[in-house]
Amino acid sequence: MVNMWSIVIPTYNRLPILQKCLQAMEAQNFTTPYEIVVVDDGSTDGTVEFLQSHPQQFPHVRLILQNHEGAAIARNTGIDVALGEVIVFIDSDLVVTPIFLSAHAKALEKSLANGDRAFTYGQVINTANFDDPTSEPVKITDISHAFFATGNVAIAKHWLLEAGKFDTGFRQYGWEDLELGVRLKNLGLRLIKCPEAVGYHWHPAFTIEQLPALVDVEAQRGRMGVLFYQKHPTWQVRMMIQMTWLHVLLWGILSLGGLLNERSLRPLLTWLINQGKPQLALEIARIFLNWYNVKGVYAAYRETRQSL
Repeated sequence: MVNMWSIVIPTYNRLPILQKCLQAMEAQNFTTPYEIVVVDDGSTDGTVEFLQSHPQQFPHVRLILQNHEGAAIARNTGIDVALGEVIVFIDSDLVVTPIFLSAHAKALEKSLANGDRAFTYGQVINTANFDDPTSEPVKITDISHAFFATGNVAIAKHWLLEAGKFDTGFRQYGWEDLELGVRLKNLGLRLIKCPEAVGYHWHPAFTIEQLPALVDVEAQRGRMGVLFYQKHPTWQVRMMIQMTWLHVLLWGILSLGGLLNERSLRPLLTWLINQGKPQLALEIARIFLNWYNVKGVYAAYRETRQSL
């Protein structure tokens, strides 16, 4: 019998949506005792001051402070201090429904018939609707084939400890959760999908001003992807990080070898945004963003080979 659950939420400068995230977690229809471990990763937007001055609004919250060291270290901090036997990872920009925890619990309980080598993965629906994020319908682009993704997952704490927790070498964007997933799979854990545990992942609507940051994210993802491959040099990982000739060919053709980029497509993207179609503009931008990602992966891989 599980005596307690711990919801681990790393956060960095996301106070407005974090408030909605925590309000939803406080409103759970869940009979098992639970705590909300918020690990602040060095926020400078007033997150800490707000949570410290509003304890009555968030009675389940335990606030843990650390310097800005990244999501992997923040999640490991959450694991270390968690009091629960089951840990739920969500992002601080995720707003869940009232049955979120109970849905994870029912799915985990059913899996115990075949042993406890399992974890549950809920559904994540992306939305740009800040005022009413849970009104967003599910879309084809919301479908995920990830084995272990920390946006919405519940797992026994002892498996995280046995797997070695998150690799703190992942200091930039991307792959730290999927890399841990490889180690969990090697331990024989099974993924139990739990679509009833719905989380709405909020992000601001796409704007032209976001492009430099998005381009930088793809460069970071490329570097961290190579680190992922160094730890697990398999064809499956190469496919995941887009380090194959198939991806070079696909995104090279679609982007016309990079001719379609943030400069040449700026007028079209701006027009689509002005027409009220920011999501379509973002999907078009993903063509050259993926091309940057592929180039970044191979550039990082060459650097690592040269340093050997």
